[in-house]
Amino acid sequence: MSAHRQRELVRVGAPAPAFRLARLEGGEVSLQDLIANGPVALAFFKVSCPVCQLTFPFLERISSPALPVYGVSQNNPAETREYNARFGVTFPTLLDSERAGYPASNAFGISIVPTIVVIERDGTVSRVVEGWSKQEITELGGLAGIQPFRASDAVPEWKAG
Repeated sequence: MSAHRQRELVRVGAPAPAFRLARLEGGEVSLQDLIANGPVALAFFKVSCPVCQLTFPFLERISSPALPVYGVSQNNPAETREYNARFGVTFPTLLDSERAGYPASNAFGISIVPTIVVIERDGTVSRVVEGWSKQEITELGGLAGIQPFRASDAVPEWKAG
């Protein structure tokens, strides 16, 4: 299960909720810090989620200066580090802790993981993807100028989170 949804899922065109989260590797970061140089993709996840495990290697391929990806883990630091190592995740990861009540996940209305939210430099939400959609991952790759799939990738078209 992901965080308990306290609000409706953030909508495209809406302002993204402000947050400040710990970085997995130390320090803290705010949404304003993340979008200062352009759009970003936030990928909310839990380490036990099989659809997250399917999705994150492709997000790793997409993460680039044109569209930086930030994982938003709903797990503790040790579990998150193990997950990142196992699935080859090198993009930055933020910690949305259960102890703190999942502040970012709840502010964004996350109840399904993975959920990917693209936020523009002006703080507006431009895309929301719940679960796995090959088409949506292809479109995210297009935003980054990257083809996320290789001919040898056998992936489903869609999977619920």
